[in-house]
Amino acid sequence: MPPITLTVNGSRREADVEPRTLLVDFIREGLGLTGTKVGCETSQCGSCTVHLDGKAVKSCTVLAMQADGGNVVTIEGLASQKGGGAGDLHPMQLAFWEQHGLQCGFCTPGMIMSAVDLVAGDPQLTDEEIRHGLEGNLCRCTGYENIVRAVKEVA
Repeated sequence: MPPITLTVNGSRREADVEPRTLLVDFIREGLGLTGTKVGCETSQCGSCTVHLDGKAVKSCTVLAMQADGGNVVTIEGLASQKGGGAGDLHPMQLAFWEQHGLQCGFCTPGMIMSAVDLVAGDPQLTDEEIRHGLEGNLCRCTGYENIVRAVKEVA
């Protein structure tokens, strides 16, 4: 098994991985970071979204070996990106909480990771642009109204 080295949530991690190991599986099983969810396993639902080298990616479509040398941020490490400490929330996490942008919570980590990337690209988003930007993330509970409000609050 070839070794990989990557930075995950600010910590350097080294591991031997099977060449076919998906990044989502490495994150969940190899590192024990279960905030990243496995949903459809076909890149349709977005629950596995993480940031790889500063961009939102669906980790069920990336091999762990492809991330070798990269910087990965999961939902668990999001607050520390903005200088938050243990127990602090990223502004997008806080907005989802305050705007009731979650119900069951399954899609929430991926939705938040996508929303952070979306807002970073254009902080002056319309409701329509937010909806379009989050099309790759599915939520079965909320109807998206509160999710759009949360993203708009941060934008």
